[in-house]
Amino acid sequence: MNDSLQGPVLETRGLHRTLGGGADKVHVLRGIDLALDRGRTYSIVGPSGCGKSTLLYLLGLLDRPDSGEIHLAGERVDLAGEAERTRIRGNKIGFVFQFHFLLSEFSSAENLMLPMLKQGRMDREEAYGRACHLLELVGLGDKTGRRGNQLSGGERQRVAVARALANDPELILADEPTGNLDFQNSLSLFEQLQELAHELNRTILVVTHNLELAKACDATFHMKDGVFEV
Repeated sequence: MNDSLQGPVLETRGLHRTLGGGADKVHVLRGIDLALDRGRTYSIVGPSGCGKSTLLYLLGLLDRPDSGEIHLAGERVDLAGEAERTRIRGNKIGFVFQFHFLLSEFSSAENLMLPMLKQGRMDREEAYGRACHLLELVGLGDKTGRRGNQLSGGERQRVAVARALANDPELILADEPTGNLDFQNSLSLFEQLQELAHELNRTILVVTHNLELAKACDATFHMKDGVFEV
């Protein structure tokens, strides 16, 4: 069996991160150890400023730790150069943010096709077929031609979830993905994330202040002052 399919899909060892300098220097992360298995959903909760988003940026290769290691699908990635980090993000990591960041004048399908075409592994016909399939998965199979500015808030965030799956990533990172939705839409979207993780054998890590949604995950990490509480 491929070694990348054994063990955790994501593992960190002793992550530290400081921000600022001089009198304003803050030790945001203080030795984070984390292991995430395939096909499961995880949440990180904690007060504002405890380091949740900083950790998510490190895991998404959008920032670098001061020390420690990050392993993704069996590959150490924290030391990778910028070009390699961009490649890894495009191939192995999907992102869902609080704001959907859809291109409003593009259709739902076109918003999904863009990351696929950027990778250069599909032609337009193949990308369109996959986009339609992913929109079907999130319950928007009848909205493939609807432009972003013609969708409701809940629908836009569902398109954002489908877009995160566009290049079949190993890991999906979600930063307050339901922050702009009402309770019912939040619950519906989160149930969908759960189903996708289990059905597609993909790992989802969510940073959220919504304790009800956090409890619905397979496991929850409680963060305070840059460490996980035991």
